[in-house]
Amino acid sequence: MSTTKKQSSSVAQLLKSSPDLMVVLKEGDLVEGKILQKAPRAVYLDLGKSGTGIVYGIELINARDVFKNLKVGDTISAKIIEAENEDGYVELSLAEAGKQKTWQKLKELIEKDEVVKVKITAANSGGLIAIIEGIKAFLPVSQLANEHYPRVDSGAKEKILEELKKFVGQELEVKILDLNPRNEKLIISEKEITNQGVKELLAKYKVGDIIEGIVSGVADFGAFVRFADNPQIEGLIHISELSHKLIDNPKDIIKVDDSVKVQILEIKDDRVTLSLKALQENPWNKVSEKYKDGLEIQGTVLRFNPFGAFIGLDPEIQGIVHVSEFGSLDEMKKNLEIGKSYPFKIESVKPEEKRIILKLRRAI
Repeated sequence: MSTTKKQSSSVAQLLKSSPDLMVVLKEGDLVEGKILQKAPRAVYLDLGKSGTGIVYGIELINARDVFKNLKVGDTISAKIIEAENEDGYVELSLAEAGKQKTWQKLKELIEKDEVVKVKITAANSGGLIAIIEGIKAFLPVSQLANEHYPRVDSGAKEKILEELKKFVGQELEVKILDLNPRNEKLIISEKEITNQGVKELLAKYKVGDIIEGIVSGVADFGAFVRFADNPQIEGLIHISELSHKLIDNPKDIIKVDDSVKVQILEIKDDRVTLSLKALQENPWNKVSEKYKDGLEIQGTVLRFNPFGAFIGLDPEIQGIVHVSEFGSLDEMKKNLEIGKSYPFKIESVKPEEKRIILKLRRAI
């Protein structure tokens, strides 16, 4: 009988004679054991009540440098890859144990809500890459602190990437947001650090409050505003809340460093939604006094879209002429030119929809 078989037999006999010593093991468990023997092709560990562990084959090759610095009697951690092999041993892996201990440490960081300092190693259009305890971590754009959020004129991935690349080599303080060892997914957040402080500051505000602020950024979807009395708080004015009139570019209405008065529309966690137009008189409330069905009027072509052309009737009110009147978008562009004034007839006025439907008056 081989040495391995003899040792396996003695372990089995020990467990049978002392069933109270038996400990149920399962694949993936972390165990600690004392080195019993270092053989050329295997290392045996005393796992106490769990029996005898063995590291051999590719796992021994991968762990040779570790065992080189250890002696019989030393204690090490290992991960179970098979609870009982055909020889009765508990098969172990040192490499897998190291990984599992790392993930366990990362899990503890989440549970303790600890702040971690990381160095940014790379960037892509979706966010930033860092390394924590040898594990690659991803910091999504949405989880950046407000002051680090890329404020680009459009949502173009190339422009966002240019802004994110500026962080490569920098150190940021983050919290671990989520992890999944099986998929080796580690998500971190810079925003989480400031969340609690911002939530506490927001407690003094409520929906409907009017606040003074400074425009801190303008993007194609709206504008960011810092509260003048609490610069740590930043809210967003969506493009639809900038003006009662339809606009293509927020920069037509608002600029960085502008001082503004805005109304709070919503407070959700640490996010604040603001409105500029809520403090403006709504010109559509009196539109029926000036514009009526059948009225002939001059209007200036402002822009095209697939459904028609927007026509400026006065600084606040716009009408629309449908593309169906021309048959196609190309035909509409042949008859209308952006910036030019044309005679129109009002087909219908719908103040509740903020819509005036127009027809082009063609020369007879």
